[in-house]
Amino acid sequence: MGEPMKRLCTVCARGGSKGVKNKNIRELLGKPLIAHTLIQAKASKLFDKIAVSSDSREILDVAKKWGADILVVRAAEMASDQSPKLAAIQHCVREAEKESGTAYDTLVDLDATAPFRSVEDIQTAVKLLEDKKVSSVITGALARKSPYFNLVEVDGAGRARLSKPGVSVGRRQDSPPCYDMNASIYAWRREALFKGQNLFHEDTLLYIMPEERSIEIDSELDFEIAELLGAKRGL
Repeated sequence: MGEPMKRLCTVCARGGSKGVKNKNIRELLGKPLIAHTLIQAKASKLFDKIAVSSDSREILDVAKKWGADILVVRAAEMASDQSPKLAAIQHCVREAEKESGTAYDTLVDLDATAPFRSVEDIQTAVKLLEDKKVSSVITGALARKSPYFNLVEVDGAGRARLSKPGVSVGRRQDSPPCYDMNASIYAWRREALFKGQNLFHEDTLLYIMPEERSIEIDSELDFEIAELLGAKRGL
């Protein structure tokens, strides 16, 4: 028997949010938004450590209260609207490995804005990564719009065109299945995470989640929907 896999969970939650003020620590269903993700990470029983990265001391304090093991202070230049999230995840992993003295085999990032994933979703995504021995796994839900049928782009002259032209599709149901990335779970093997700034690799797999567990909170409307859905489900 080989050594057990070492796994790290990261949660990257910056302080600035244009859509919803203090989004990551705003209360949702009786808990700060980020707490839902930290509780799920703990409940999965997968991770040696859970690390939270933020430019906000307040977020880090809340994260510590709700179960984060490692707090990573993120520089302001890595926490703007334009900053790529992958770079923040890589930074968080490096700092967590430095603090824990451990090089992790499996890295899993859980987005704090996706509170309705299940513990089983996390476990299944990680199992898919490790069993298939692929570079990475992303999560998504069946898209409502299709680039073959009713998803359009507008060119420089203002003319609308199908995003995927050249394929004759008379009904949306006849178009190839397409999926929205739901930003809920990203899982990597360590060497893949640090291979540049590319989210996709040749062997990246998709774990499909249902729409009701794929809600991503980016606006006040999203918060309202989440409150209604959570209350209906007794969360």
